[in-house]
Amino acid sequence: MNIKHTFLAAAVALVAAQSSLAQAQSSQPLRIVVPFAAGGAQDVIGRYLGNKLTARLGVPVVIDNKAGAGGVIAADAVAKAAPDGNTVLLATGGAISIAPHLNARLPYDARKDFVPIAIVADTPMTMGVRAQSPYNSVADVIKDAKARPGQVSYASTGNGTVSHLTGELFAQTAGIKLLHVPYRGAAPALTDLLGGQVSMIVTSSASIDPMVEDKKARVLASFTTQRLPNLKGSPTMTEASGMKGLEVPVWVGLLAPAKTPQAVIDKLAAEIVAVCKLPETQERFSGLGAVVECGGPKELAKVISDDDQRWGKVITQGGIKGE
Repeated sequence: MNIKHTFLAAAVALVAAQSSLAQAQSSQPLRIVVPFAAGGAQDVIGRYLGNKLTARLGVPVVIDNKAGAGGVIAADAVAKAAPDGNTVLLATGGAISIAPHLNARLPYDARKDFVPIAIVADTPMTMGVRAQSPYNSVADVIKDAKARPGQVSYASTGNGTVSHLTGELFAQTAGIKLLHVPYRGAAPALTDLLGGQVSMIVTSSASIDPMVEDKKARVLASFTTQRLPNLKGSPTMTEASGMKGLEVPVWVGLLAPAKTPQAVIDKLAAEIVAVCKLPETQERFSGLGAVVECGGPKELAKVISDDDQRWGKVITQGGIKGE
């Protein structure tokens, strides 16, 4: 067999292998591994996507909740799954762009063990205070923090979470020192905020929105590029402070194990982006305090790269350690 025939045979074999993988992917259930317990915003987003993809792909979509360790357990399970397109991760920055800077012994390589499929949502961060707080603006917070370094406190949903790091990013950008008070989730943090045990909270729009509706809390600003409709005119952090670099996308996207065939990635990406563009999706996500983000592999890769650089700098400058 000459060289030309050898290359031809190899090409045919490659196409056949990719076709076999695509057929296997299309005939087996799709498992979406969610790194959170059932009931949260990300879980609801995953289940919504699963329902829509079941009809579009013609196969059952199974939601597999693997909560714990800030998403590391779920990410590790997907990193070690077969790269056939049948298992994907509903990923957030916690396990992908934050954990590598806090834990040198992760059981996976966040940069090498996954390939991006699509970005679907942003679950924005906000800075909130109780209704009776003396702070009426971000400027009030900065002024008080400069007068009392290390005494103005903010609650977060835990050490090393995006909530914690967003507060630290704000402090570093403003040139102030805040007292970080970590909690195990938004619920206890909000309870202490309303009780006056902490000065502020940095948490998701979805978490604080009910308190705002009940007039128990106020949002001073959102860490977004545009004002959030559900917060009724609260300014963005850039508008409120005049400082740049405080737009923090708290992204939700889907990743597949490395070496998943590109044809499979492209097919999944196309179907997921199509679901994101449905008017129904905008309405559903808005009810969760989330903003729809429609983008394929390139868009998600860019978001992850920016996220990785942002949190790497914040963690290094703040001397933040993992638990």
